[in-house]
Amino acid sequence: MTALGVEAQTDQERQRYAELQVALEAKRAERELAYQNAYTAAWAKLFPGLLPIQGMASPPPASSSVMPRQALFVEDHCPECTAEAQRLQSSDTAFDIYLVGSQGEDEHVRRWARQADIDPAKVQRQQITLNHDRGRWFNLGAPGPLPATFQQGNGQWQRLD
Repeated sequence: MTALGVEAQTDQERQRYAELQVALEAKRAERELAYQNAYTAAWAKLFPGLLPIQGMASPPPASSSVMPRQALFVEDHCPECTAEAQRLQSSDTAFDIYLVGSQGEDEHVRRWARQADIDPAKVQRQQITLNHDRGRWFNLGAPGPLPATFQQGNGQWQRLD
């Protein structure tokens, strides 16, 4: 649809394609939200008490109408990491936690989240997501100790702390 709008010959034609695309995207968003609600209900039914872990292949949903999410990189046995997670959680900031060294083990991430007293309700609402690092910290080439907070802007990760 975008290609048709870009190649439109008149403003009226371009406007028509834009309105069609907006209507289609609104319907798609409604279907995605309905599925997300069904998924959340199924998770709660099948795995009560377990926090969902986000894989790197499925990043948390983003919205252009809100501030970009922060990414907090943490590690085990790091009181500063726990304190920073608590600070962000208390500020009602939406953020994504990446556990460096989790080795892809969901229980490792859940154990860290329980130890850090991450609110399961905020995880269920995806205000906070729990993620395996999967080498992202290394790929950022970020020097220094953890915790580290980043925000993505203009396609690049920028360190905030």
